Amino acid sequence: MSSQSPPSKRIKGQSQLRPPASSTSDPVKLTEPVEMGPDNLKTCQALSGALHPDIGPTWFHALKREFQTEKFKALSDFLLKERQTKTIFPPHDQVWAWTQHFELKSTKVVILGQDPYHGPNQANGLCFSVKKGVSTPPSLLNIYKELEADIEGFRRPSHGDLSGWARQGVLLLNACLTVPQAQANAHKDKGWEAITDAIIQKISNHCEGVVFLLWGAFAQKKAAKVDCTKHHLLKSVHPSPLSAHRGFLGCKHFSKCNELLQKSGQHHLLKSVHLSPLSAHRGVIGCNHFSKCNEFLQKSGEGSNRLGPIE
Repeated sequence: MSSQSPPSKRIKGQSQLRPPASSTSDPVKLTEPVEMGPDNLKTCQALSGALHPDIGPTWFHALKREFQTEKFKALSDFLLKERQTKTIFPPHDQVWAWTQHFELKSTKVVILGQDPYHGPNQANGLCFSVKKGVSTPPSLLNIYKELEADIEGFRRPSHGDLSGWARQGVLLLNACLTVPQAQANAHKDKGWEAITDAIIQKISNHCEGVVFLLWGAFAQKKAAKVDCTKHHLLKSVHPSPLSAHRGFLGCKHFSKCNELLQKSGQHHLLKSVHLSPLSAHRGVIGCNHFSKCNEFLQKSGEGSNRLGPIE
């Protein structure tokens, strides 16, 4: 369902989504333990233009039927030829990096991009994200700017690597997974859209309470694949400098997203999110763990055992 919830300035605990809902329209069962067996690895080898054996096993299992289509074979052949004469981003072993951080059924948030960055050493397989050591792109700077305005305690990181979000169940997905150097959108309508449409459909069918952040008209077209009775859609213009001032800055999507996640989960004593600049505002900042730890040590009779300065 679309959310109009008021923003929440601080999340004090880590949320957990409810168990995935079953679907009668999709025969693929994602609750089964899945590993990349010999047959699946052979499929990756046969379609090596588009696939890579490092793809997350549950994601491969969910998309296996799509990989068997003639359209996907044509995409793989196309990419093999492209790599013979062009530099393609991200590197081949990072095209499916977004599948390596969590299983499909553990998806909590989906952020959609259009295609990877097309500059050298930028794309790392996660939309809006760049490798550490690379200048933060303008769209991501606007994302950080909105986070600073929306989330109490957030401070802009010194890098643009969003893998910390990915490890928390945030799917950072581009509609097209590859791009040639200096040729934005050149791989549009070559076959990737069918795969990413299928991914959105699988998440909609097999998960529950996922928050979809749809920024810009391109991403919002994917809303048709989402069951709005089970999930939450937050829409705004794209964070690009060309449009961010027309509604992205001030949209408060991050506090709204945190509130939706909090409502779907529960709090646990002395548990918090990872101590990362991208997540500290959701629990580490304000958790008082260090003073609580010292208090526990004192009550145990070890009065001198306190957390002191870092040497």
